[in-house]
Amino acid sequence: MRLSYPLRRLRPPRSRRPLAALAATALVAGALVGCSDSDGPERTLDAFLSGWRTGDLQSVGFIDPTRVKVPAAEVTQEIRQLSGELVATPPALRRTGGPKITADIATAGVRVEWTLPGGIHWGYDREVRLARGRDGQWQVIWEPRVVHEQLTRGDRLGLRRDTGPRAGVLDGAGAPIVAPRPVVRVGLQPGEVTDARSVIRQLDAAFRAIRPAITPPVDLSGLPKRLAEADEGAFVEVVTLREEAYRQIKSRIYDLPGTRFQADKLDLAPTREFARALLGSVDPAQADDLAAHPDRYQLGDLVGHGGLQGRYDERLRGAPGLTVLVERRDSDGTLKPTGTELFTQEPKPGQAVKTTLDVATQNAADAALRGEKRRAALVAVRISDGAVLAAANGPGPAGENLAFTAQVPPGSTFKMVSALGLLDRGAVTLDGPVDCPKAFTVEGRSFKNSDNFELGTVPFRTDFARSCNTAFAALAPKLGPDGLAQAGRALGLGGEWDLGMDAFTGKVSANGSPVEQAAAAFGQGTTVVSPLAMAAATAAMARGRWEQPKLLLDPAPAKPAPAGPQLRAESVEPLRTMMREVVTAGSGTALKDVPGAPVHGKTGTAEYDDNPAHTHAWFIGWQGDVAFAVFVERGGASTASAVPITERFLRALAAR
Repeated sequence: MRLSYPLRRLRPPRSRRPLAALAATALVAGALVGCSDSDGPERTLDAFLSGWRTGDLQSVGFIDPTRVKVPAAEVTQEIRQLSGELVATPPALRRTGGPKITADIATAGVRVEWTLPGGIHWGYDREVRLARGRDGQWQVIWEPRVVHEQLTRGDRLGLRRDTGPRAGVLDGAGAPIVAPRPVVRVGLQPGEVTDARSVIRQLDAAFRAIRPAITPPVDLSGLPKRLAEADEGAFVEVVTLREEAYRQIKSRIYDLPGTRFQADKLDLAPTREFARALLGSVDPAQADDLAAHPDRYQLGDLVGHGGLQGRYDERLRGAPGLTVLVERRDSDGTLKPTGTELFTQEPKPGQAVKTTLDVATQNAADAALRGEKRRAALVAVRISDGAVLAAANGPGPAGENLAFTAQVPPGSTFKMVSALGLLDRGAVTLDGPVDCPKAFTVEGRSFKNSDNFELGTVPFRTDFARSCNTAFAALAPKLGPDGLAQAGRALGLGGEWDLGMDAFTGKVSANGSPVEQAAAAFGQGTTVVSPLAMAAATAAMARGRWEQPKLLLDPAPAKPAPAGPQLRAESVEPLRTMMREVVTAGSGTALKDVPGAPVHGKTGTAEYDDNPAHTHAWFIGWQGDVAFAVFVERGGASTASAVPITERFLRALAAR
């Protein structure tokens, strides 16, 4: 019987092993791990990574997994195809360690870092294999999996962008100003319209009867063509109306031949006019948006335009989410997702912007301007804390925020500032006699009163209540060169405010000629203000100290202006008395029977060019805890425009 035993290799004694053999063994072991850059795969690998990014792979050799040679141009083209929507932004590439070599195959780790739209980063690790040819040169083993392990020939990388929910602008109570509200889509079914011209004429008349008026009017000029091109059973939308507007005209349009109606809800403010210029609008991305920010917006995105929506668009819209997916062309040539998703970043919802606006006060302000055909503005400020309660601009859903940014002469409303300066200097007293002539001349310039009235020598309070220009022109020297500006600064005019929105704080005349000083004393000359600035100054008079108005609670402005010094009671109390007498016995008597707390105020008529007949109209004042300023561009006499608007505003507030 023959026994079989495994062979054993006898180890020679250590003392007899030559040093040269040990060195040879070490060299072989080193070759199995890697080679030097001069004769190893690193040089080829680095050239491939550089060429992938630049699109120039001519210095790199390629073979496929079956060792068939692949032209570099073909690899370049396939990388471009595989990159798909990311082709314009090649990835950053780097080795993650030295190649591992087994026989004539090297395997190297590579980090692939893509920068996606919106600055999103997507990174992953890949392996690149290289083979050493008979000539000793290393070649990259090319296959689509080199770009990503889940890609095959014919695939491409695609992107899906997902927008998150847009946050809202909140009122002072923390409730969304824009919220889902019922609307009615008014449309026509072409096959049921028997007389298109007649139906369109009746629709147009009904739409024009809606109050407040739709601005701009509904354009029906293209409707006949749309009806002719649509299928007989289609719903051709004409206009989308708020439910309250639709109810106004329902009886006029419901039974018209072919009319159809669809109930829906849209995110809307309480009314079409509601603080429109201040809030701005949210609309589908326009061509200008896409051109200015191609990396931020895409077709179909909602974008804030103007006002708070525009200023805080990035905060409100949040950050879109992004998914990298695999696409493949269908038999008809169209690209379709394969269902494989390689990377996802979820969208981030927007952050709300909280304001101080009060819905009831804003509605009252908008309603007060609704019947005014000239450009006008109304600002309301809470006296106790400076919160902006309303900022209305008209007529209709006006786009320019005159309430904050107008730069116009204040006219006689500025007598409040002049009187404060005069009282501070002891130049006048409440009952001290001051002459009110029909005209007063300074260095050849004649100043007159409205309608050329004269009062004679009367108590200063009467000059103020009746708004006597000549009395203030005569008193101007008592203010000194900078006295008017000092009084204005005490009321916050011309200061640096951080409101979170653009606002003009005023520019008060200083160091002018005697003629300029006389004009500035009753709100003419080079002095210009905004309604917001005058509302804040009026609130300061009622409060006894100026505080910067507050509009934004979150995000709160970084550097709001500090509060001003306490106003002298010896000046403020007489001035409050005079502003009350404007309403009880002066130019604002139309307001004396307004319900609620006593109304204090001052009328103003401001010339805006060299024609005395061309005037803006003003009224500033307060009632209870609400200070306000009303401005009507080219409004003529304040008693005929600004005062009636003020009355409508205060009566609406009292009725809420």
